[in-house]
Amino acid sequence: MKKILCIGEALIDMICTDRNKSLSDGVNFLKKAGGAPMNVAAAVAALGGDVMVAAKVGADPFGQHLIDVLNSFQVDTTHIIRDKEHFTTFAFVSLMENGERDFYFNRGADGMLSTNDLAGIDLQACGIAHFGSATGFLPGPLQQTYTELLDKSKSAGRFISFDPNYRHLLFGHQQEEFIRRTWTFIKACDFFKVSDEEALLITGKTSVEAAAEEFFNQSSAVFAITLGKEGTMLGISNTISIIPSIPINAVDTTGAGDAFVGAVLYQLSALEHMSIGELQQSDWQEIIHQANKAGARTCEYLGAMEAFKNLSTDIFKS
Repeated sequence: MKKILCIGEALIDMICTDRNKSLSDGVNFLKKAGGAPMNVAAAVAALGGDVMVAAKVGADPFGQHLIDVLNSFQVDTTHIIRDKEHFTTFAFVSLMENGERDFYFNRGADGMLSTNDLAGIDLQACGIAHFGSATGFLPGPLQQTYTELLDKSKSAGRFISFDPNYRHLLFGHQQEEFIRRTWTFIKACDFFKVSDEEALLITGKTSVEAAAEEFFNQSSAVFAITLGKEGTMLGISNTISIIPSIPINAVDTTGAGDAFVGAVLYQLSALEHMSIGELQQSDWQEIIHQANKAGARTCEYLGAMEAFKNLSTDIFKS
């Protein structure tokens, strides 16, 4: 089984549980372990995969909580750095009745991950490198580290996975920079996942079909465009196909995309009788079908990490 490396932010989501209250008026908050790379790693580990996380947290109780959560899933946390100079990153969110979010991002240790921090990582021991950080394109040391590790992974011949995880509340004022950096990763990776909204934003097209055509023009990667209840569009070798979604009664969609990516990477890491490069369209269709099951299972529970406790390879047998 190939070892998977997930790099990016590890943070605390503070969710205001007071209905229709702004962050300034809210009193009650629910602490949740967050960060897309953390979610992907937890999903991979829950399925039985071998995965480690490279990230930076504060030398504080919240950083310890993030490490403890990953350890509970048996994720390798050797390369999670404890920063004594910076506090663990927090994202405060309050959901309003009009559908808007009151959001405040208190960035700390996650953005300080440097290339020196990752000097001890042996890329030869990792078969897959996954880049899925919503904050990897923000200014700071992580931005440079993120790109340099991409180059090193490419040079080492690792299979590269990418999920841009666009967040309008973080990048709304710098969309062009986000798009430019996203294309760098799309052109370098072997597999990427985007939502339908992200596909349109990144390509500037008005339909997912046109966006898929642009991805084919710019990249040789296999890609998945998630379409919600309409399923997932798989793109491979200039051919698209729609893999149906799994009907469920959704409780919470948080972490569904990360579970999907985690399930894709787990299946790729578990290949025994062929290399990833030998996979045909039918093989990828089956992988995406099983990944849709993981995403659907996650939606049946409240909270991503709670949902991942209920992930196992048994879902692939149903």
